[in-house]
Amino acid sequence: MSDRTSRRDLSPHWPAGTLMSAVDGLERNELFNLGEPQRHEAGAILIRQGDPRRDHVLLLRSIRSTSPACAKITAILDNGAEALLGIRLSGDLVGEMATLRGMDRSATVMACTPLVAFRIPTATFFAYLNERPHLWHALASMIAERLEWANQRRLEFGAFEVPVRLARVLGDLAARHGFAVDGGTDLGIRLSQPELGRLIGAKEAAVNNAVRLLKQNGLLLTDYRKIVITDLAALRAFGFAS
Repeated sequence: MSDRTSRRDLSPHWPAGTLMSAVDGLERNELFNLGEPQRHEAGAILIRQGDPRRDHVLLLRSIRSTSPACAKITAILDNGAEALLGIRLSGDLVGEMATLRGMDRSATVMACTPLVAFRIPTATFFAYLNERPHLWHALASMIAERLEWANQRRLEFGAFEVPVRLARVLGDLAARHGFAVDGGTDLGIRLSQPELGRLIGAKEAAVNNAVRLLKQNGLLLTDYRKIVITDLAALRAFGFAS
């Protein structure tokens, strides 16, 4: 369903690492105008792994400036297990890898919150970048930051125990997506414990134990997918103590 809201840049602040954070206000509005806005509810599949169609990219935006957009990137591995590869927010571009590589979609993108996805034809998007070569650098920086984030998670898998890995990824997510609330810092995204396990490469039981330990240490409050970090500095210290 097409979204009838304005295509203007609604947010005074775009999360670090997103494409929108690397361009100016005029370019943001131009990028929005390249695509057809479509509203999606939480749980909607925006891109499906294995889809051979690569004729568009999607630019994500929240429906209202006070309501952040969030999408999960997942992939099914050869053994049937599901991996949570990352989180995408307002201002993020998704679907660019298949278009750049000329291959089938390598992951599934699912909306976690109601959002607007601007569907930009691949040819239109690349023509726009070619007219503004400095934006290729912005795109490359966005991809490089995502790769660095994924590499960091892989390094931590073999180096640290589950509670430390969890503390590190929660601290990182809070830095990127979190906001201040009474009692601490809301993580900014809703994640179940199995999903946290997929992010840090741990079984659900191990994540349950790690969450319990962090709560016992006064570092977390949880309530059905909602996570509030009560002491962000102490959580980071716990994650880097090892």
